[in-house]
Amino acid sequence: MEYRVELSTYTGPLDLLLYLVRRHEVEITDLPIAHITAQFVDFLEVLELIDFELVGEFVVMASTLVEIKSRAVLPSPEEEVPEVDVTEDPRSELVRQLLEYKKFKDAAHLLEDHAAQWQLRYPRLSQDRPPAHKQGAADYIKDVELWDLVSAFSRIVRRIDPEEEKSIVYDDTPISVYIDRIDKKVRQDGRKAFSSFFEGTNSRSKIVGIFLAILELLRNYHFRAEQDERSGEIWVMPPHKPDSPPATADTAEGHETPAE
Repeated sequence: MEYRVELSTYTGPLDLLLYLVRRHEVEITDLPIAHITAQFVDFLEVLELIDFELVGEFVVMASTLVEIKSRAVLPSPEEEVPEVDVTEDPRSELVRQLLEYKKFKDAAHLLEDHAAQWQLRYPRLSQDRPPAHKQGAADYIKDVELWDLVSAFSRIVRRIDPEEEKSIVYDDTPISVYIDRIDKKVRQDGRKAFSSFFEGTNSRSKIVGIFLAILELLRNYHFRAEQDERSGEIWVMPPHKPDSPPATADTAEGHETPAE
């Protein structure tokens, strides 16, 4: 059975923009368009490696950012072509979209927090619980979210020596195999450095498979991730429950979450 992790189930281009704004520690209304555009394009290159067919919206946003950047460096009004209107900040429409997206995202997090508190007071019966599948859009996992993982993955990809990539060998190892290997290593050691899973390989197809396996363990198998400092090492840890079932090949390929 073919295994695929769809980016659309995780997040979208506005969420990546919001992440970059937070990383720059600037106000959305003061969007540093040049830096944001450069970093967005860097992320886009990595997302194309993960799943080329599902990055269309990100390509559109990258084009929009490049257009806004070019409009921002247009000549002054006395030198401009009459048809060009520079009275309005070219960032205004994008800023409006970001503010609107942030409002709904904050509201969603607030509702999730209330639901978690209510669940602690009035736990549901096991048969009343909804399916364990989660929509991973901008999930925070011990202060590590998807874009922190993608950023760390980007640094690993850029370490590959282009000279060693001249002969491309496609790795067709099922994702479920990587899930099983990583599951065992993390449970055995208690925690493993994110970068350690990629040591000893310069095959892009293989490191993509390993990355998708880590994402799946974090998303559907209650594994955890921590990062002590911005752009520092990310640590992958097993579920809190020591008796939680391992991620097996059957459940991985079927996208099923192990029963609690």
